[in-house]
Amino acid sequence: MPKNPNKNFTTISDVAKYANVGKTSVSRYLNGEQNKLSKKLQEKIEDAIAHLDFRPNHSARMLRAGHSKLIGLMFADVTNPYSIDVLKGIEHVCRQEGYMLMVCNTDNEKDLQDSYLNLLEAHRVDGIIVNIAAMAPKQLDNLAKLTCPLVLVDRINTSLGFDSVGLNNEAAAKQACEHLLSKSYEDILVITESLTIEPRRARADAIQAFVEEHENMTCDIVETDKMSEPCMSSTINDFLQANPNRKKAIFTTNGVATMSAAKTLKKLNIKAGQDIGLIGIDDPEWVQLFEGGITVMRQPTQDIGQTACNRLLTRIQGNSEPTQHIKLAAELVIRQST
Repeated sequence: MPKNPNKNFTTISDVAKYANVGKTSVSRYLNGEQNKLSKKLQEKIEDAIAHLDFRPNHSARMLRAGHSKLIGLMFADVTNPYSIDVLKGIEHVCRQEGYMLMVCNTDNEKDLQDSYLNLLEAHRVDGIIVNIAAMAPKQLDNLAKLTCPLVLVDRINTSLGFDSVGLNNEAAAKQACEHLLSKSYEDILVITESLTIEPRRARADAIQAFVEEHENMTCDIVETDKMSEPCMSSTINDFLQANPNRKKAIFTTNGVATMSAAKTLKKLNIKAGQDIGLIGIDDPEWVQLFEGGITVMRQPTQDIGQTACNRLLTRIQGNSEPTQHIKLAAELVIRQST
């Protein structure tokens, strides 16, 4: 008898027919109950499996048992270094616990968020980890309708009723400001992407609050998405030239803003660490190469991913304790830019 040409779709019935045994015997063999079968039956089933290249449908078996062993993961931008490191942390836990990941990249599109949520539910994932852009009421309603557990990453919003894991943004911004103060910086220009995203807003607010508590410090906040490249150059030049006797620094709220600031300083031939200070949140590898390195508040990104995944697994396993909002500490890494 030739091998089944559709080997990936070989069923238990095919194995039973080829071995000339009952389906119950094949199921027992596959479920580790070989002790209930005679040696002859075991050999016949084993030969049939090898001949047909049978591969058990683990997904169907898991679903019959009430779980899929799948975890959904939705990212706003999977190419972002932050996302990549968080993904590594999540994947590490999944590998240890025998789960597989379904990764969805929404590319910051709200319509894609809805589509992927439907897709993940259709695959009956056991739980979902979400790191996406600001959510409109429609997206919030869709999250609330999910029948599986959900954990938010880097979107610590206590009003949503979901567990969340992210950076302690207020503490990170305050520690960075304390470092600038210790180096006698007086004027701070905060460069950020859109402040509609909660973590960036929390960081900017914390910087503003710190400056208000120190009479000799000032703070201006600009959003990169509202400025053209020439406008950014003009803003930094004006900031540097105003009150020239005061020591000045740029504070960037994430890696993308740091890149924008660094490119502008390079274009203007302004030396970070000499002409102006520069400190940012996030620590992409390239910042170590920029003019002696950029001082950063390094996020514990892989720890964030691992913590989020472990939290989700406790919910999947039936933990019903009150919602948790876990905030992890950043690490100050001092380089030549300050």
